Amino acid sequence: MNQTVKRHFKAELFEQFARVGRAVSAPLRLAILDVLAQSERTVEEIANEIGASVANASQHLQQLRNARLVETRRDGVFIFYRVADDGVIRLWQAIRNVGESRYAEIEKVVRSYLKERETMEAVGAEQLLKMIRAGDAVVLDVRTSAEFAAGHIPSARSIPIDELEKRLRELPKRRRIVAYCRGPYCVMSDDAVSLLQQRGYRVARLDIGLPDWKLLGLPVDREL
Repeated sequence: MNQTVKRHFKAELFEQFARVGRAVSAPLRLAILDVLAQSERTVEEIANEIGASVANASQHLQQLRNARLVETRRDGVFIFYRVADDGVIRLWQAIRNVGESRYAEIEKVVRSYLKERETMEAVGAEQLLKMIRAGDAVVLDVRTSAEFAAGHIPSARSIPIDELEKRLRELPKRRRIVAYCRGPYCVMSDDAVSLLQQRGYRVARLDIGLPDWKLLGLPVDREL
């Protein structure tokens, strides 16, 4: 292959790779991937989650679909969006990891909005898995019921965060509780830990979310 042909080959190849970069270059599209990492959604549900209009969410979804990062399925009159595969979730995870390591601004934002987190005990994935196997913890999933049904940590109890205060009696005070939600920047588990601490429970937060747990190759249960 001569030099000119080689350059054309590389140019065409990298242009295709760049499609991925362009697809994830907008904050709202990253927010959409973060939501879809939990479970499939309709455009209306996605728009509600990311705080955008249906029209705006639809445009961003089209960009992700054109880049083949999301796929769809039809159920009657509804169209559901989902991530194409676990590789897309790994891509989002890699963007997070690089951002955390290169930009001090990310840590500043986290500290600014999640001030109480510094006083909360955090549990790692392997530590929690050992606790589950030993029967030393009650695992609390505070995501939505639909997200829980799509996939959850084995033995976890589903109590969505907006129902937690009314359902405190379902949680034992004499056992340690570990709460988790969508990911490392999800505030629902922080809110759960704060509430449970105020009510006298022994509680910690898992330092990752369900998608990260799954990518570690750890067991995930689903409801049929």
